[in-house]
Amino acid sequence: MAKDSSFDIVSDYDLAKVTNAVEQSQREISQRYDFKGTKASLEFTDANKTGVTIIGDNQFHIDSILDILRKKLAGCDVSQKILDTSKDPVPGNMQLKWELLFVKGLDQEKAKKVTKLIRDNYPKVKPQIQGEEIRVSSPKRDELQAVMLLLRGAEFDFPIEFTNYR
Repeated sequence: MAKDSSFDIVSDYDLAKVTNAVEQSQREISQRYDFKGTKASLEFTDANKTGVTIIGDNQFHIDSILDILRKKLAGCDVSQKILDTSKDPVPGNMQLKWELLFVKGLDQEKAKKVTKLIRDNYPKVKPQIQGEEIRVSSPKRDELQAVMLLLRGAEFDFPIEFTNYR
């Protein structure tokens, strides 16, 4: 009997790439003419780099900084879905402050959504939820590659990556 091939689905990001994108964004913000003399800034929320804080004088500044950050993330090949934009900017002290946390890990609800999609389209492939990741296995590598293609085309509100392909 042939050994099953497998891969893991995780919701994670490369911290080095994210750090690079944030630093590039900070440089661009410091050089832009429309931010001169304002409180516009972008920085990590904490030492562990679990999110970013955007500070601006008005909503236009906040939106412009977010746009810059999204472009830099795309340039570093990081999904923009890692940004949790569900909270609203908080006004205070003549400025707006917006904390955006990074989305990491697949909870049970997200994992069930992914496994249901796989089972509906490829009944012979076996997805298994293992904590914050999903192991997908099949005797045929072609089916696994087709599953990867299906998941890349699917519109999830969280980032997914494929690891441990064997």
